[in-house]
Amino acid sequence: MKVAILDGYTDEPAGLGVPPYIDIYPRYIAGAIWSINRSTEIFYITVDQFRNNLAKYMQLLEKTDIVIFIAGVVVPGKYIGGSPISLDEIKKWPLLLQKPLKILVGPAARFGFGIQGGKIAVPPKDFKNIFDVVVGGDPEIVIYDLLREKLQIERIDPFKVRKNYRLTSLFAVRGAKIVKQHPNFGKNLIAEIETYRGCPRWVTGGCSFCIEPSYGKVVFRSITDIVKEIKELYINGVRNFRLGRQSDIFSYMAKGINVDEYPKPNPDAIEKLFRTIRLVAPNLETLHVDNVNPATVYHHKEEAVKIIKTIIRYHTPGDVAALGIESADPEVVKQNNLKIYPDQAFEVLQIINKYGGMRGYNGLPEFLPGINFVLGLKGETKRTYKLNIEFLKTILEKGLMIRRVNIRQVLPLPSTRMWSIGTRIIEKHAQYYQSFKRWVREKFDILMLKRVVPKLTILKNLFVEKHVNDYSIARQAASYPLLVYVTEKLPLWEKIDVLVVGHKSRSLIAVPYPLNINTASPKSLRLIPGISKKQYAEILRKRPFKDLTQVNLDLNIRKYLSIE
Repeated sequence: MKVAILDGYTDEPAGLGVPPYIDIYPRYIAGAIWSINRSTEIFYITVDQFRNNLAKYMQLLEKTDIVIFIAGVVVPGKYIGGSPISLDEIKKWPLLLQKPLKILVGPAARFGFGIQGGKIAVPPKDFKNIFDVVVGGDPEIVIYDLLREKLQIERIDPFKVRKNYRLTSLFAVRGAKIVKQHPNFGKNLIAEIETYRGCPRWVTGGCSFCIEPSYGKVVFRSITDIVKEIKELYINGVRNFRLGRQSDIFSYMAKGINVDEYPKPNPDAIEKLFRTIRLVAPNLETLHVDNVNPATVYHHKEEAVKIIKTIIRYHTPGDVAALGIESADPEVVKQNNLKIYPDQAFEVLQIINKYGGMRGYNGLPEFLPGINFVLGLKGETKRTYKLNIEFLKTILEKGLMIRRVNIRQVLPLPSTRMWSIGTRIIEKHAQYYQSFKRWVREKFDILMLKRVVPKLTILKNLFVEKHVNDYSIARQAASYPLLVYVTEKLPLWEKIDVLVVGHKSRSLIAVPYPLNINTASPKSLRLIPGISKKQYAEILRKRPFKDLTQVNLDLNIRKYLSIE
C-alpha cells in the first residue's frame, strides 16, 4: 500500500504546523498507518512543495491508494516559513485525483475552514462532496480503523475520538521518523509536542470564540509517553521542541482538573517532565513552551513562580509565555467569559518579568510574556480599543518587557458561541481595528523591541531562510522567533550569529557577527557603531587586512570585527 500525506498546515489555539513547525497530525497518522503495516510506503509532502511542482506531485498522488489532506487555520497569522492551503486549492486538488481514496483531516474537517480573521469559517459539511471521508474525530484513530477494515468506509465512524492516549502515544513513537521527509529537517525543524488536550475552563464554557472547550474533559498524556516520543524524535534527528500543544502548560497534571475552572498547578510534575526531556535529548537546541493561562498564574502565584523557575532552569532562552488576555475591556471580558481582567493581567506580566527578564546565552531574555488580543467579540465598543491602548501604554510606562503582541480579528467557527454573532461587530469596528493595529505596530512594537533587544545585542544561532533584495532573512529556531534582516546576502540555511544595529516595527536590522572587515559590504561596515566616515573610507581603500591591529579603530569597535 502507498499513502500520501499532503500537509496543508494547521494553526490552532493549541498547536502550530506551519514550517518550521511540524504538528502532531502527520506524525500520529504515520504512526497509525505503520502500526497496521510497517512496510506501507508513506509520502509526506508539504503544500508548498506540492504547489511549486504541481504536475510532479499530482502524478505521485495518483499512484497512491490513499491521500490524506491535513488542513485548518483556526487562528490565522502571517507566516514566513510557508503558506497554508487555500480554500480554492483544497476544493480543486482532490477533484483532480481519480484513483486514491481522499480523506480530509485537521481543524478544517472538525471545526471548519478558516479563511482569515474577521471572516466566517467554511463549515466541514461543505467538503463532503469533495472528499471520500471528512474526519470529524481524531484522524489517527479513524485512519487506524479504516486500515483495519480494509478501506471499507461504511464500516468506520469518521467522528470517533480517543478516550485516552494509549493508542495515540504508541502512534506518536512509531510515526516519529516521518520528520525526515520534512523540507526543514536537518535545519530549523521544530516538533510541536502535545501534553494534554482540552481546556480546564470547559467546566464554565471557556472563551466565547475558542474551539478548545469543545473537546470536553481534559485528558493528560503521561510524562512517560511524552518523553518516549521526544526520545524517538531526537533519535531521528530532531533538535528543536516546543511543548505547545495544550491550552495552558502551567495546568499540566493540575490538581482539581475537570472540576475547578482554575485547577491548582502541579510544579513537581512539570519539573519532572522538563528534567526528563533533558535527559533523553541532552543536546537539544530549542526547548520552548507556548500557551499560558494568565489566570492560572494570578490565582496560584506561589505554584506559578515555581513553574517559571523550572522552565528557566531547563529550557532554552528566548521562550515565550503566550497569554490569552484577549481584551483590556472589563465588559468584553465579562460577556465572553474571558480568562482575566486587565488589572489582574498586569500583575501576571510583572511576575513573569521579575523571573524571566534576565538575558540568556543566545542574546534574548529567558522567558517573557506574549500578549494575544482578539477583536470583534461580544460587548466590544469604540472604548474597547482605547482601553487596549491604555493597557499597553501602562506596560511601557512601568518598564515591563513583552516579547510580542498578537492582534487578530475573531474567526467565528460553528462549534463556538461566537458563531451566532458572526462578524458583524468586527465589520462595524473595522476602522477602530485598523487604527489600533497601526498604533501597536508603529508605536508600541518598536519601543518594546528596543527594550527587549537593544542595539549591539549579539543574537546567536539564526538560520538564513530567504533573501529579500540585498538582505538575508534569518531567524532563530524558537517559539515566535524574531525576524532579522541581515545586511549581507548569505547562503540559505547557513547558521549565523548577528549584531543588532537597528529596529523596525516587528523586526531587527543586523550585521553578521563578527563582521569580516575584508569581505563585508559597504552597507554593513557603515552600520557598525563608532566607525567615522573617515575611518569607513580608509577601510574600503586599504582592505584586505592581514590583522585587525592594522585597522585604525578603537578596541570597543574592533571586537565586532574579524578578518576571516
